[in-house]
Amino acid sequence: MGIVAGLDSSSDYTSIVVCDSDTGEVLRQAHAPHPEGESSPGGWLLALGDAAGGGVLEDVTAIGVTAQQRGTVAVDAAGHPVRPATDARHGGHSAAVSLIDEFGGRAAWIEAVGAVPRPSHAVSHLRWLARSEPATAARVTGVLAPQDWLVWQLLGRPERFTTDRGSASGTGFWSPHRGGWRRDLVELALGHDVALPDVLGPADTAGRTPEGLLISAGTGETMAAALGLGIGPGDAVISLGTSGSVCAFHDTALHDTGGSVTALADATGHHLPVVRTLNATRVLRGTSDLLGRSPEELSELALRSTPGAHGMVLLPYLAGEVVPDLPHTAGTLTGLSRESMAPENLARAAFEGMLCGLADAAEVLRGRGVRIDRVFLLGAAAELPAVQALAPGLLNAEVVVPVDADYAAIGAARQAAWAAGVADGTLTADAPPTWAPATGRELHPPESPEASGAVRTQFRAVRDEHHPGAFG
Repeated sequence: MGIVAGLDSSSDYTSIVVCDSDTGEVLRQAHAPHPEGESSPGGWLLALGDAAGGGVLEDVTAIGVTAQQRGTVAVDAAGHPVRPATDARHGGHSAAVSLIDEFGGRAAWIEAVGAVPRPSHAVSHLRWLARSEPATAARVTGVLAPQDWLVWQLLGRPERFTTDRGSASGTGFWSPHRGGWRRDLVELALGHDVALPDVLGPADTAGRTPEGLLISAGTGETMAAALGLGIGPGDAVISLGTSGSVCAFHDTALHDTGGSVTALADATGHHLPVVRTLNATRVLRGTSDLLGRSPEELSELALRSTPGAHGMVLLPYLAGEVVPDLPHTAGTLTGLSRESMAPENLARAAFEGMLCGLADAAEVLRGRGVRIDRVFLLGAAAELPAVQALAPGLLNAEVVVPVDADYAAIGAARQAAWAAGVADGTLTADAPPTWAPATGRELHPPESPEASGAVRTQFRAVRDEHHPGAFG
């Protein structure tokens, strides 16, 4: 039996999970918070040291690394970060829009890298840096994702940088269709060329630490979490944060000319096309504030109503929306009548609106040939009884709420076990080691599929009336 570890350096803390390399059983784990303030690569190292300080890595033979996916580390010729890491707050909408315009529009970007620049992409961070801190930008000689920089540090700062397909596909200057960097897009954003990491295969080894520990390729948090959950054909992951996302396992890179789908690669040699929405739990929080109820009380209130909320429909576009493409719209509440104007109906309309918005995102993927039979529902809101009662019917899929676990760190550990197995000849590079998939509460399908279908039909009718042509 071997022992492997997964390190997840998220936006707020570092998590270490140590697993049996054959079964995936979690043997021990540790956490440490990141220092407050701007996201500092040096602070990530300090947190990693704190998390590993209690002997949690004892007897570990291989380590996988994942990290916050929306950050960028720009380094100078000595490998030192030129400033704290940039993220979506720095990329900004204006940086993304300027890049879209200068490269010939959305279709040109989709053809080049399978995605339209967004504030979360590294290419937008580089444009912001060139415009906001030109002297700092001029010092940049290399661009890395957070886990790439950590891998480089663990390896003792070797001559080359490395990354994986999954991480590279989230930069905005790597093509999942062609598998290569678009240096012209880096130069467009930053003003000059830089060193970019070598892109490793899923089971490749980045190298060994000075102490001899094997380090796998590493990957972004989304890809690591998918690997930790054990998703495969027919599976999707829906994340319920302030905003929402739907990503699904797929064999090929999607070429979506509409720009709704971001063509991400995964950590296994396949793909994770993702559709993001701007509105998920912000809809529930807003309704909770309006009614003066907690989210738990809002959930209880919603379940007192009936499917369709007596005709009340909430289009949940409170922050504008990207799917459908309605950046300057606002939310809409319709179907007000004397019979429908009750708190429980508004609560129900909020849950139905949020889930129908995410169902619209899932339908974008299905419409492009992605199979979605089962959904892993993530986020604190997934524990709300109203979400669990409504989700299977409105999402038209089997729904599982996984048990609470550090799935990104577990995925990183699984990647480490894969690389170690290939290195010693006990595994092939064709597939990761078979670990037990994530377990959780499997939600019961709705007692009345017809009622769920009627809710979706009612939502679509109102959506299309207020925003004709939004879905083509």
